[in-house]
Amino acid sequence: MGEVMLDTKGLRCPLPVLRARKAMKSMAAGDLLVVEATDPSSVQDFASFCETTGDELLECREEEALFVFRIRKAG
Repeated sequence: MGEVMLDTKGLRCPLPVLRARKAMKSMAAGDLLVVEATDPSSVQDFASFCETTGDELLECREEEALFVFRIRKAG
């Protein structure tokens, strides 16, 4: 299993999710995508993204206005 880091700090909705979708296309099933974002609406955006795609949102945490998401690609 691999892990890919994606920095979307400073980007506004819907760009963080669009960048994540693009990154996940080249990933294998079971790989992890770790996304860092600063847009507060990304919390709901990534929850909806995972519901739609079937990918698993393993973690969503906030660290001083930085949102960190860990997503496992569905297989």
